[in-house]
Amino acid sequence: MKHSELGSTQCPVAQSLDRVGEWWSIMIMRDALAGLTRFDEFQKSLGIAPNILTRRLNDLVHAGLLDKVLYCQKPPRHEYVLTATGRDFYQVMAAFVAWGNRHFSGNSHTTEIVDKATGRPVRIGLVDLDTGEPIDRERHLMAPGAGASERIRYRFDYIDRKKRGQETDLRFEMPTRSGPDGTPAGK
Repeated sequence: MKHSELGSTQCPVAQSLDRVGEWWSIMIMRDALAGLTRFDEFQKSLGIAPNILTRRLNDLVHAGLLDKVLYCQKPPRHEYVLTATGRDFYQVMAAFVAWGNRHFSGNSHTTEIVDKATGRPVRIGLVDLDTGEPIDRERHLMAPGAGASERIRYRFDYIDRKKRGQETDLRFEMPTRSGPDGTPAGK
C-alpha cells in the first residue's frame, strides 16, 4: 500500500497515521501541545530545516490538527493554533511519553506528565470509561465495528481463526478493494 492511500482506508490507525505518521509531525504536535505556536519557535525547538517545517505545518493544517492564524499584518506573520482535533491528540502524546519512559529512558525520565496543581507525576493508562477497568491485551482486543468493510471483517476473522489454531489456508488474502460502483479499485 502506498503512503498516499492510508487516509482512504477504513482503518482508524491508518487514517490517524495519514495525518500525523511522519515523525516531524509528531514532534511539531508535541511542541504545539506544550504551547509553541510560531514558526521560529518550532524551528528553534526542533532544529528542523525551514522547508521541511513549512511542509509539515501545512500538512497539519490540511489534516485539521492546526489552524494557521495571522497575528501580524506587516510583514504577514502566522501562528499555528491547535484545533479541537489537535487538542485531542494530547492523549496520544501522553501515551507516547509514558511508553517512551517505560521502555527507553531507563530511570531518568527527561519528560513526564504531571498534575498542574500539585506537580505530581501521573501514571498514565488506558481505561474503559464505562467500567473504569484498565484496557490491556489480556482482556481486550480490536474487533470490526458496525461500519467495517468486508476487507476489514476478513482481516479480523483471519486473525481470530489463526489464534484459535484453525485452518487459515496458510495465506492471508483479503478481498480486493472495490470502488463506489463495486468494481475493483483502480480499474
